[in-house]
Amino acid sequence: MKNTIAFLGLLLILFSCSETTSEAETTSDISSSNLEELNAQKAAYTQQINDLSLKLEKINEALESMGGSEKRILVTAIETKSEAFEHTIEVQANIKTRQNVLLYPEFAGRLLKLYVKEGQAVKKGQLLAIIDDAGINDQLEQMKLQLELAKTTFERTQRLWEQRIGSEMMFLEAQTRYKASQKQVDQMKQQLARTKVYAPFSGIIDEIPALVGSNLAPGITPIVRIVNLNSMYVESDVPENYLTNISKGSKATVNIPVLNQTQTTEIHQTGNFITPSNRTFRVEAALKNPSGLIKPNLNARLSMVDYTNPKAILVPFRVIRENAEGKSYVFVLIEPELNGGFTTEQRMVTLGKSKNEMVEVTSGLQTGELVVDEGVSLLVADQKVKRIIE
Repeated sequence: MKNTIAFLGLLLILFSCSETTSEAETTSDISSSNLEELNAQKAAYTQQINDLSLKLEKINEALESMGGSEKRILVTAIETKSEAFEHTIEVQANIKTRQNVLLYPEFAGRLLKLYVKEGQAVKKGQLLAIIDDAGINDQLEQMKLQLELAKTTFERTQRLWEQRIGSEMMFLEAQTRYKASQKQVDQMKQQLARTKVYAPFSGIIDEIPALVGSNLAPGITPIVRIVNLNSMYVESDVPENYLTNISKGSKATVNIPVLNQTQTTEIHQTGNFITPSNRTFRVEAALKNPSGLIKPNLNARLSMVDYTNPKAILVPFRVIRENAEGKSYVFVLIEPELNGGFTTEQRMVTLGKSKNEMVEVTSGLQTGELVVDEGVSLLVADQKVKRIIE
């Protein structure tokens, strides 16, 4: 194009110079020439004009194809490509642990001893406290003596019965007394065992509400609270609209604002019941707590992946336009020309899910197309534009 413009400029300069320098000669030649010479000069000049007109027309065509003959709107464009896309939903959640138990006594009585203190780590099965048995142990010792007597009586009666000495009724009565004594001893042992409180799992003694010497009532007065912070999870209620989109194994992210902590996890359980009051179902996701900073009942934000497309076409929201019918469209650059020239095409598109100012185009666009970005508000269909490459 530069060569063409330079050639045109040179022609104009030569024409201007030749016109100035030869003006006198031309005037003198015309006055002194005869008719034939004048006709010959006319034909020569006419041919020169026609040749210059053809060259000028070609130059104008070249300028028009390059966008140089008109003022075009400058635009930028985004080349569409296929990429992985995940859409997430975010809900309020609560952190919990399944091993957070407030232990109540199973036996009514006075608290005799506490073997732990708050903040102490304990193991599963460790003795935590003892309650006054109110003489049950003494009763158990008496029952054991009676059991020994009943056993001896039964064994002797059995030997005699085997020798066909004595009656069958005596044998059956001795056998019954022996079995009844065994049952009584077993029941008393079970009752005595309730006076001792053991750790149901390994954890930390978080709280001790009871005091040594205080009277305890089963199911009413708590003794200790034991918590295990190694098996934490986050729980949330999700609207029923996402029932088919979120399932066991769905990717999830948990954000704990108070701790400024974020964890990547997955949904390990979904509820099978819809709460009638708010039309939601329950989901759970496991949490890691190596430092022990995560506590039960902390607030959290749970983000779950409810849609995935490994080959999605994404465009910014700012390039989307709507017509009078509410349908979405974009401007696409077509018919590429030299020097960044293009023609615009108004393309109707169908939109999918969005994330972070980007929206998925499910139909209307293919990979490798140029979608107008900056300057899109000034465009109409079939408009000549010039693309600026940033």
